[in-house]
Amino acid sequence: MPMPSHFSTMSLLQRVRWGAALALVAVLLWAALAPVRYPTRERTFVFPRGAAVLRGEHAGLVPAEVQLTLGVRDVLLLHNRDIAPHVFGQVLVLPGHAFRLPFEQAGDYVYACDAAPGHAVTVRVANHPDPGWARLGWRLRGLAEAVRTLPIVAPDD
Repeated sequence: MPMPSHFSTMSLLQRVRWGAALALVAVLLWAALAPVRYPTRERTFVFPRGAAVLRGEHAGLVPAEVQLTLGVRDVLLLHNRDIAPHVFGQVLVLPGHAFRLPFEQAGDYVYACDAAPGHAVTVRVANHPDPGWARLGWRLRGLAEAVRTLPIVAPDD
């Protein structure tokens, strides 16, 4: 009489837990080792309508920090949707216009910005993430940022 295998004696709940754990390990391995590919190399920085007069609680609409990654998102696209011109460093972005600001080296760059909290924006340019923990952390931070900046839209009445 053959001995029953350990797998056949596990309950359905245990099988589901093991399957979920293996799937999670597979996803984490993929995130840590898969090459980084993006369809665009731009990160958009928008001056929203009314940004020139925003103060207090609404000042957060223009971020104080922007993060880029060399080789993935290494161009900052400044887009002015306001009716007033805005200054970003030495660049004057006129209403309705856009300006591309490329980065070729990793580092922290501080720009004067008339619409940002504290009138400054820090652009943090990181090196391309190496495979392993660095790439996994980079992807998890990107996911957290995407979830944090999801637009909240109420259903139409």
